[in-house]
Amino acid sequence: MLDDFMARAALAGIGVALAAAPLGCFVVWRRMAYFGEATAHAAILGVALALALDASIFAGTLFICLIVAWVATQLSGRGYAMDTLLGVLAHSSLAVGLVVVSFVSGVRFDLMAYLFGDILAVSRVDLVVIWVGAALVIALISWRWVPLLMSTLNEELAHASGLNPQREKLILTLSLAITVAVAIKIVGVLLIVAMLVIPAAAGRSLARTPEAMAFIAAMVGAISAVAGLKAAYIFDTPAGPSIVCVALVFFVTFNFIAAIGKSRL
Repeated sequence: MLDDFMARAALAGIGVALAAAPLGCFVVWRRMAYFGEATAHAAILGVALALALDASIFAGTLFICLIVAWVATQLSGRGYAMDTLLGVLAHSSLAVGLVVVSFVSGVRFDLMAYLFGDILAVSRVDLVVIWVGAALVIALISWRWVPLLMSTLNEELAHASGLNPQREKLILTLSLAITVAVAIKIVGVLLIVAMLVIPAAAGRSLARTPEAMAFIAAMVGAISAVAGLKAAYIFDTPAGPSIVCVALVFFVTFNFIAAIGKSRL
């Protein structure tokens, strides 16, 4: 089955969707979408450094994403608003990454593949990296699910319960960096946040509990990955954007259903 490029692409998309689902819920609840955007933009610098040093793309991306997230967290309380810092870090790291790539000789760099993804070119090795990363993210979120929920709802209550909200935020940051590193080949830098936010936002309109929202987000993401690939194959459209478009259809449909349900009450 893994000899078929479409099968590998579908498995890769499902792996990213399962990792992005629970993490996307916290991104929506904590209003961290721009934080995710900044981390994703920084991934290009990680790709550039990996190419320059002849290292793993995954390792380079993960390293830079963690550095950017740490810098943003450390500087946020020192006279700069978080959105200002994220704007500076996101676009400067993207610009520096593109400049660094221009100095790397003898390397073929497909910018469009990293900006919008190249899911159809996923290899068996990529598939292993994606699923190992997804399993790690799911394990981290599952392990800290209740503390993360409590820290998200009320940091003072979390402190009173003996929890450390900063540690929980660090776990979220680490999970976000891993997800960006594994998803860059699937939907690209510019659409990673869409796979985090749109399925979770779609699930929010129908779910009654946090667990239900995460489950619905996972299903929406997985179905969007498979259906988007099918649509890309039939209509000859880019695979990454097609996946996001299918997720958008789910978001609109679920919100329409929720609106009808509320109007009948």
